[in-house]
Amino acid sequence: MHRLRSGCPWDAEQTHLTLVRYLVEETLEVVEAIEAGTDEHLAEELGDLLLQVVFHAEIAAEDGRFDIEDVARRIADKLVSRHPYVFGDGAVPDDLVGSWERAKAVEKSRASALDGIPEQLSALTRAHKVLVRARSHGLPPESLGVHATEVPADALGGEFLALVARAEALGLDPEQEARSALRALESRVQSAESQA
Repeated sequence: MHRLRSGCPWDAEQTHLTLVRYLVEETLEVVEAIEAGTDEHLAEELGDLLLQVVFHAEIAAEDGRFDIEDVARRIADKLVSRHPYVFGDGAVPDDLVGSWERAKAVEKSRASALDGIPEQLSALTRAHKVLVRARSHGLPPESLGVHATEVPADALGGEFLALVARAEALGLDPEQEARSALRALESRVQSAESQA
C-alpha cells in the first residue's frame, strides 16, 4: 500500500472520505459472499475489505496519526479487556451481549444506550441495535412499549415482507415508517434514562 500511494495516481489522491463508498461496498460484498456460501468468494471479499482497513491505516500513517500496527494492537487490547472470562479469571456472564455492551459503555464513557449507534444504519438494523443497547442498560423492550408478538423464527422474514407489502399498499415508504417509529422509541429510551 505504501508503494501504491507513491506510485499510483489514483491511490495517491484518495482520502478517508473518498474511500467511504468503497468501504461500504466492500462490506456489503462480504455479506453477499457469506450468503452465497462459497469459501473462495468469502476469502476474496474479506481480502477486499481488509484492503480498505490497510488503505485507511496507510493514509493515517502518512500524517503520523496511527498505522496498521496501532489498529491491530487496539483491537487485540479491546478483545482482551472485554473478555475477562477468557483472558483472566472472571466468570462467564449469563448475558454475554449485555456484558459486552456494558464494558463498551464504560470504556467509551457513554451515558446513553443510544450513544455511538450510527445514524446511517437502516431503520431495521438501528432498531435492533437500540433494543439490544437499551436491554443492556436495564431497559427491556416491554418497558419501552415494544411488545414482541409470537412469530415462529422461520416465519419472521415473511412477516417483514408482509409489513413492507402493507406499507406499499398504503402508499407509504416502509423505511421511513420504521425510522419514524424508531425515533419515537429513541425518545422513550432517553426519557427512561433521564428518570433513572
